[in-house]
Amino acid sequence: MIDSLAALLTPEKIMMALVIMNAIAFASFGIDKWKARNARWRISEGTLLQLALLGGTPGAYLGRRVFRHKTRKQPFVRNLHTIAFLQVMGIVGWNAWDLANQFWK
Repeated sequence: MIDSLAALLTPEKIMMALVIMNAIAFASFGIDKWKARNARWRISEGTLLQLALLGGTPGAYLGRRVFRHKTRKQPFVRNLHTIAFLQVMGIVGWNAWDLANQFWK
């Protein structure tokens, strides 16, 4: 079980998953902007935020900028900033934990 999980969580596979998630997040902002302009059924804000939460935060920020979409909706922007902040803190915490483990070996 652990070996199969380790085989799935290689750095290469994690990076590929993040690239794909960011591409999906970016495209989702473009699609939602197009739908907004053409009075179509929209992608929910919750879905856009979930894509960011699952690793697509850079793609979400790039999509906001390129498509000028969801830039003034304050609850959405605040939630996206919160997700980005928590992800950065998670990375910092992970690196601090790893550094501390190396120090105490």
